[in-house]
Amino acid sequence: MSGRDARGPQEYDPAMPRTLGIITIGQAPRDDIASLFAMHAPTGTKVVLRGALDGLSDAEVDTLRPENGADTLYTRLRGGRDVKISKKAVIARSPAAFAKLRADGCDVLVYACTGDFPPLAGDEGVVFPSRVLNGLATGLLPRGRLGILIPLAEQTGKLASKWARPGLEIVAEALAPSAGAQEAEAAARRLADHKPDLVAMDCMSYTPTTKEWVKGPLGVPALLAITATGRVLREMLE
Repeated sequence: MSGRDARGPQEYDPAMPRTLGIITIGQAPRDDIASLFAMHAPTGTKVVLRGALDGLSDAEVDTLRPENGADTLYTRLRGGRDVKISKKAVIARSPAAFAKLRADGCDVLVYACTGDFPPLAGDEGVVFPSRVLNGLATGLLPRGRLGILIPLAEQTGKLASKWARPGLEIVAEALAPSAGAQEAEAAARRLADHKPDLVAMDCMSYTPTTKEWVKGPLGVPALLAITATGRVLREMLE
């Protein structure tokens, strides 16, 4: 899985420290994401994070504007600035980040975005949180009403389509990951008015603190992407 030896898989030595590689769709560092994944990783795991937009200036990032709602991704840049960027631009730059992390010696790679992505060059064995979250929601709620919390209102149509499947009704509410407790609780109450059976928090920038704020007003279980993915990664790293 690591891609470090083109001749074939190497023998796994459980005594050797493991390395987790994280690709963010924005820029490194993202200590918030790295630390949350590290909390779920086995003791001694090394964490390496790279961003698809690493090496770009703020002015260069600002040229990567989304063409429409379907092309819109939300991310945070170094320094903490929240931006909307073009999904197409991120897709084009991601293979280089995969290659760098494999060259770093990473054993397992995770693509830290809950968006739905096409096959990407070099993505073999990469964990995509959108697939983890969708698999959990499918198993827990085969039929019913799924609530989704999303970063931007303009993503509603695209993300509702991503989650759609027979027997499932989708209700969505926008909540910026940078929002405070009051805004989070208000968004949760609006979503709760639609009486969902389960809620998926569809952004990697939502944190356990965000979940604490929303779970009371929601009144139903909520799936947090970063912790759900972190638990899967632990299974792969152990």
